[in-house]
Amino acid sequence: MFGYISINKAEMKFKDYDIYHSYYCGLCKSLKKCYGIRGQMTLSFDMTFLVVLLTGLYEPDTSISSARCIAHPFEKHLTRTNEFTDYAAAINMVLTYYKCEDDWEDERKKKGYAAARLLQSRVEKVREKYPQKVQLIASDLKKLSELEKKNEQNIDLMAGLFGDIMAEIFVYCHDEWETSLRKIGFFLGKFIYLMDAYEDVEKDIHSGSYNPLKESFLTNENFAEDCRELLTLMMAECSREFEKLPILLHADILRNVLYSGVWCHYTTVTARRREKQNDNTHSDTTKTNTGDHIQ
Repeated sequence: MFGYISINKAEMKFKDYDIYHSYYCGLCKSLKKCYGIRGQMTLSFDMTFLVVLLTGLYEPDTSISSARCIAHPFEKHLTRTNEFTDYAAAINMVLTYYKCEDDWEDERKKKGYAAARLLQSRVEKVREKYPQKVQLIASDLKKLSELEKKNEQNIDLMAGLFGDIMAEIFVYCHDEWETSLRKIGFFLGKFIYLMDAYEDVEKDIHSGSYNPLKESFLTNENFAEDCRELLTLMMAECSREFEKLPILLHADILRNVLYSGVWCHYTTVTARRREKQNDNTHSDTTKTNTGDHIQ
């Protein structure tokens, strides 16, 4: 359910991309430092956005260094790390752990069970440091899982639960910016849930897995447009709250994500479906014409 809050590289300046990438690499570095290679494998764009957002708002002391890694073995690249990098790494571990645990409980995926067991001791360390956040994440993910088993069709309820999770994650401390950060996280969380359901609906229909958009996909001719309208509402609310924050540092990077990057998956998925639909229509027309010719 992650990876949707990313940049649109084609519309980003080279210097901004280099800065964004250095935070991405910094998060990877923190995951390895705090949680080992297993932690490093949980790296996500969504938590990179959180690091850049909190850094832009609070402007903490940030360490800039260069390093090589498995992904870049022959060339050193810049990494940026600060207190928010370690925070995002901790949250990333918690989300990954409960996702693996959910995979095991719902679908008995052995990989999920094994991964959850391997991450458990690391997550306990995070729980000691952020007990309230870990408790809320665990509680709301459990509610989501229970409602999925009941085949709950209220998409706003389901997306709202994930929104609550992200709202708590985006609030680093209780200060004058808490309300706006909580709203940004909430609407981003709803966007992520809706976008994940939109992207996976065909696969879930085929596999029989839960997805609250199944019926709409099968019966609604305006499915793509209606989903885009919902997603647009989420991002409009999110962006409105973002613009209330006094962020100058990395503002262009953050706007690239909020106004463009988040739509990359939607555009790709929708274009692929339309191409498939056009191919099927063309195939049906060809068969009909061939049949007429034979007669």
